[in-house]
Amino acid sequence: MRAADRPASESDTPHLVGGGPEDPRYGPAVERWEEIVEWPMAILALVFLAAYAAPVLVEPLGQPWRAICRTFEYSAWTLFGVEYLVRLRLARDRGSYALRHWWDPAIIVLPVLRPLRVLRLIMLLKVLNRRFTDTLRGQVVVYTLGAAGLLLFVGAIAELESERHAHGTNIATFGDSLWWAVTTVSTVGYGDHYPVTRDGKLVAVGLMFGGIALIGVVAASFATWLVDHVRQIDQSEQAATQRDMQAIMRRLDELQHRLDRQGGAP
Repeated sequence: MRAADRPASESDTPHLVGGGPEDPRYGPAVERWEEIVEWPMAILALVFLAAYAAPVLVEPLGQPWRAICRTFEYSAWTLFGVEYLVRLRLARDRGSYALRHWWDPAIIVLPVLRPLRVLRLIMLLKVLNRRFTDTLRGQVVVYTLGAAGLLLFVGAIAELESERHAHGTNIATFGDSLWWAVTTVSTVGYGDHYPVTRDGKLVAVGLMFGGIALIGVVAASFATWLVDHVRQIDQSEQAATQRDMQAIMRRLDELQHRLDRQGGAP
């Protein structure tokens, strides 16, 4: 029997995973793998952040501890790469999957942009989003707050690492770098602290774009909430008006019925 003539079977239809249609190009194995490694990757991301931040925040940090942090950092980095390769191996259409998830290998294979590596901590935001929010508005709040906090902390760490020992620096402590990160992300830019190194300026550019994106998300979320709120009020008023009209129509029907009865009486 030809494939076109036989009836469609369960294997011919897209699977449903988590209540939504799955992309048939990737297959159910990818999503099952992501669900399995979701929390381990989030914990690994936190370990990665600690190993990345400790040598910058704790100074002077002895050479044994620096070596330990470096080992944890590179080990976590390697595991991130292995996890991506497993997902790529499980995908049915690997070319399409790699094209759609180009950011993962970009973060892994660009060691020259040291601050870029910590963006893998977005895995933690994904876990919080899937576990602790049920609505789109809640997801936006989690992503916005989490991304803002992560962007500020990571930006401050990266800036301090780049600027602390530079000639003519004005960012010498974590407090300075955190204040600079806040003013940069919020697009205020007081100018009391500013980068003087090339790496520090690259971090500043990233924070500027990140701050603009976050402000856009916040504005869009507020606009969506306002539109939904106005729509709810409008729907409530329409429902109340409809109830009033129905009551008036019933009253008119009663009056018409009484008039008909009186007019038909001998």
